[in-house]
Amino acid sequence: MTSEPDWVAVGRIARAHGVKGEVSVVPLSDVSSRFDAGARVFAGATEDRPLTVSSSRPHAGRVLVSFDEVADRDAAERLRGEYLFVPAASTPPLPDGEYWPHELIGCQVVTEDGRPLGPIREILRTQANDVWVAAGPDGEVLIPALVDIVVSVDVEARGVVVRSVPGLTAP
Repeated sequence: MTSEPDWVAVGRIARAHGVKGEVSVVPLSDVSSRFDAGARVFAGATEDRPLTVSSSRPHAGRVLVSFDEVADRDAAERLRGEYLFVPAASTPPLPDGEYWPHELIGCQVVTEDGRPLGPIREILRTQANDVWVAAGPDGEVLIPALVDIVVSVDVEARGVVVRSVPGLTAP
């Protein structure tokens, strides 16, 4: 049995936009078709609140989205701050050596010599590379997702091995 989550966050509704029920979404997914017309997402990580995209367009680093189920600004305002999810099974496969954030969150990080750094709690996106945030017994550790640092990733076993780097992963 895998511990993969049932749901993957693909966006967060930042605010209502205009008076016709459009919302401004901060995308959390690199899948460009995630908010195409006809796409289905869910407000909250349950099937209770499905939303069907009627239209979308890029705007100032975000995506303006209209949903069939959201008729006016008041309905759009009620969605403010909501995360939008899709079933994890709907994520396309990636090339070897690449991982979806939901596959890494919760993986236990240890150094090559076996020192635990804790589970990956967050993934920060930077211009140069992703940074994995592990929270363990020695506090928060920022791990650059680089081939020179990451030795191995086993999402099935929920484990990551990294090199010990003084000042980075070693006290």
